[in-house]
Amino acid sequence: MDLDTLELQSGEAPVASLIVLHGLGADGSDFVPIARELDLSPVGPMRFVFPHAPVRAVTRNAGMRMRAWYDLYGPDLAGREDEAGLRASRAGVQALIDREIERGIAPGRIVLMGFSQGCAMALLAGLRTPGPLAGLACLSGYLPLASTTAAERSAASRDVPVFMGHGRFDPVVLPARGEAARDTLRALGHRVEWHDYPIEHSVCQEEIDDLEAWLLKVLVPAAG
Repeated sequence: MDLDTLELQSGEAPVASLIVLHGLGADGSDFVPIARELDLSPVGPMRFVFPHAPVRAVTRNAGMRMRAWYDLYGPDLAGREDEAGLRASRAGVQALIDREIERGIAPGRIVLMGFSQGCAMALLAGLRTPGPLAGLACLSGYLPLASTTAAERSAASRDVPVFMGHGRFDPVVLPARGEAARDTLRALGHRVEWHDYPIEHSVCQEEIDDLEAWLLKVLVPAAG
């Protein structure tokens, strides 16, 4: 799967990359304004990659065609999952990671980030990528194909730090789904930094500030 992308650079010769996966029905431009708010200047020049999910019919939305990383069959995200769609999009995301590596960015300088469906994809792809990424930033989402995670995750992913943010009043991806993802990852030994916020299915300034601090922590080399 070849994904169309938008790209921004904060300077010449980027030294790190942030790949951002949008939510259901949005597109790659959705998180461009938030990326512009992040002050990551201590990292050095950054490349921001905003892929567009494929357009497909979404069963839960009466078969309407929209950008979606995979199909949804009903409101219960813990029920039947579109495994074929998830795995196809995972391959597309892995291709984006591979492209950044080919362009000279080491895996340990790449952060994979997503919101909602994009968060699910960030977890699915990021835990299975063969190279150890700098981190996974997961906003308002959940862990797809959870029962296969332990068996399928790469050895390299085990030490990858994870940022998770979720709205306490989220009616789309219930907080319990985010908390279940957090608990599963922690049980597998992952370092999860968890934040919740007094919002619904959205992003707030406090979350952006927390995300910025975490990105600096995982992308700025330690002194000495």
